Amino acid sequence: MLRFAAPALTALTLISGPVQALDLSAMSADERDAFGVQVREYLLENPQVILEAINLLEQQQAAAESQADLQLVQNNADELFNDGYSWVGGNPEGDITLVEFMDYRCGYCRRAVPEVAKLLQADGNIRLVIKELPILGEASVISSRFAVAAKQVGGDEAYKQVHDALLEFGGDATEVTLRRLSDGLGLETDAIFEAMNSDAVTEEIARTRELAQKLNISGTPTFVLGTELLRGFLPADQMQQIAAQVRDQS
Repeated sequence: MLRFAAPALTALTLISGPVQALDLSAMSADERDAFGVQVREYLLENPQVILEAINLLEQQQAAAESQADLQLVQNNADELFNDGYSWVGGNPEGDITLVEFMDYRCGYCRRAVPEVAKLLQADGNIRLVIKELPILGEASVISSRFAVAAKQVGGDEAYKQVHDALLEFGGDATEVTLRRLSDGLGLETDAIFEAMNSDAVTEEIARTRELAQKLNISGTPTFVLGTELLRGFLPADQMQQIAAQVRDQS
């Protein structure tokens, strides 16, 4: 019968607040059996208590996770918002920064492209930072190295052209496809390929990976909007609501 005691006590504690301390070890075997019977009868008569307790527990866990994510963002704010190497778009002087960790082979990252564009169009006061986080295999790594190399060789405009083209392309990155893409954009293709395996490109991607690990990021897209860490794809209207909440809290 004691197997019913734990959920009952959890339910009573979560729904009604702390109960008086109960020392089961001080009970006799008969007393423990009687207590178990009473708990079982109560739960059978009031099964909604368990559901209420579970819902409340989930809310408490979500709040704790949200607070932990908030602390992670605060602890890594400089590397998130001002790392000195990530591409910056939107309104560079915006009052809120949206950071996106992305992978070119990620379908949800491609779905996020028009949603982020809608957000930036609707709210002209958001600064956008793109962070390369290739986690979906070697083709992802090659694409990111190519994009970062394009930025280091040709600057922000070249990076944005390559970034947009790779997201639209969505296929496997090979030397043939990347050269064709670069030539089509009129970029310095040979210089970009020479830079792809440079220490500077390797360091940039490694720093972003290290930051993602600190933030417990395991998938793409992942966003940081102001102080909020958003794990997964979100439509523009939800991001607008979060931006408004962030501004209200600041």
